[in-house]
Amino acid sequence: MTSGPIRILLADDQHLVRTGLRIILETEDDVEVVAEAVDGRQAVELTAAHRPDVVLMDVEMPHLDGLEATRRIVADGGTDGPAVLILTTFDRDDYLFAALQAGASGFLLKNGTPEDLIDAVRVLARGDALLAPQITRRVIAAFASPAPAGPARTPTQRGGAVGPARGRLSELTEREREVLVQLAAGASNGEIAQRMVLGEATVKTHVSRVLMKLGLRDRTQAVIFAYEHGVVTPGAAVD
Repeated sequence: MTSGPIRILLADDQHLVRTGLRIILETEDDVEVVAEAVDGRQAVELTAAHRPDVVLMDVEMPHLDGLEATRRIVADGGTDGPAVLILTTFDRDDYLFAALQAGASGFLLKNGTPEDLIDAVRVLARGDALLAPQITRRVIAAFASPAPAGPARTPTQRGGAVGPARGRLSELTEREREVLVQLAAGASNGEIAQRMVLGEATVKTHVSRVLMKLGLRDRTQAVIFAYEHGVVTPGAAVD
């Protein structure tokens, strides 16, 4: 979790959009916009120079699109790098899945409210991931239904964002594996606590350890990992 104001970098090729985002964000005492990028290439350069806590990233930009820029920012920053919030006009599954594969920690549409945006920035600055409930359901549905015949249907490429976690399942305790199963069902910490008869603080600790041991950035990647690595069987119910 960041100390002091949340440092934001805006990446969008439309000046009016950047101005509107800055106005919305800087009405909050705990938020500071430290830089603006007009394309993906500049977003990567300014992220390295300013080390923001959160990058608000458009998808369709000249020179380097937001998805590739996100991939480079995440790769360069590692676990200590900024969280990337994809902010786009286009409600498309290919953008959503590519953003998650690239390592984005959140995905919002530009038709949301200013309150949605501010809440998302704060969530990501705390080190959590954010997806709207309907988007989370789409991610899970992509795995939870039986795959059709032909090439495998998966939002992430093998060896992509979750690739380094392959083979680390053996490091999880039995309880941590149970928590991973619940994450794969899209359960919140409160729901996991109720189902497993645990305190929410204990669940939060288990979730953190699961992510650390598997080398994952956030809960959304944990969902993808669980399905890709057979922790949860597509179509199976989770108690």
